[in-house]
Amino acid sequence: MTGRGSGKKKTEALPGLVDYALLLVKAALAEDIGGGDITTGSIIAKTAKGEAEFIAKEDMVLAGLFIAGKTFKLLDKSSVFKTFFKDGDAVKKGTVIAVVKGRLAPILTGERVALNFLQRLSGIATLTREFTKKIDDRGVKLLDTRKTTPCLRILEKYAVKAGGGFNHRFGLFDAVLIKDNHIAASGGVKKAVDKVLKKYRDSVPVEVEVTNYKEVREAVEAGADIIMLDNMDPERIRKSLKIIKNRALVEVSGGVTLSNVREIASTGVDFISVGALTHSARSMDISMEVVSYAGKRGRRGRDNKAS
Repeated sequence: MTGRGSGKKKTEALPGLVDYALLLVKAALAEDIGGGDITTGSIIAKTAKGEAEFIAKEDMVLAGLFIAGKTFKLLDKSSVFKTFFKDGDAVKKGTVIAVVKGRLAPILTGERVALNFLQRLSGIATLTREFTKKIDDRGVKLLDTRKTTPCLRILEKYAVKAGGGFNHRFGLFDAVLIKDNHIAASGGVKKAVDKVLKKYRDSVPVEVEVTNYKEVREAVEAGADIIMLDNMDPERIRKSLKIIKNRALVEVSGGVTLSNVREIASTGVDFISVGALTHSARSMDISMEVVSYAGKRGRRGRDNKAS
């Protein structure tokens, strides 16, 4: 089923992910470097070699390691970025997750861009894992939404997969989701579904958002593939499921939190979508520490609060 629960627990590259990530990294580097890194350029010799470690400052699930590697490769083709884990792996506080070797100046110049991507995506993967651990034994799939950072959607949805979640539709083009405003403009659930089915029957999944039992019945009778129960509590979800009687797949959305997701999953729905996976995830704390400079070993202890 296109765009709906089609992801796999194993982290896989999404179509176009790597090429698009490269474009984003180039843009981020241009934004950060501008006319040049005047601090590093003043202090570090162009030929000086160095090595730096990426260290987890808290427990987390990793996502975006390949983007960090591409950041340094764009600045120094001779750089070597070695990872000790893969995206989707859980690591403990204090773990060295990767090391980069090469000319020290490009390493320092690329530090913030590499960390920004890695911290952001690992935050999404970590929050997703927290949700999936609550419902792994319930037979329900956790979905993301389109509530993503503009232009970062494919990366953030990749991070959701790294955390064990599944991808909802990627945009307005790969699945139909009839929402409240569509229903109001069409004159009702059945009219809206009928119009879509006339044009896209059997070609894309047709989902309709409902808020009450009347709309649930209309959606079933109209032949919707998926019925989204919007902001319903477990009691109303169970009653809606009795109305639907397995004639459509059922998704729950709205008001889902870590404290209630298991109860919702226990009702027997097929999908639970959570916008917070991407719009409210906290970036993880990861630092980059130079451990070798011009053949000298050593680390100056610091955190990652500096800008």
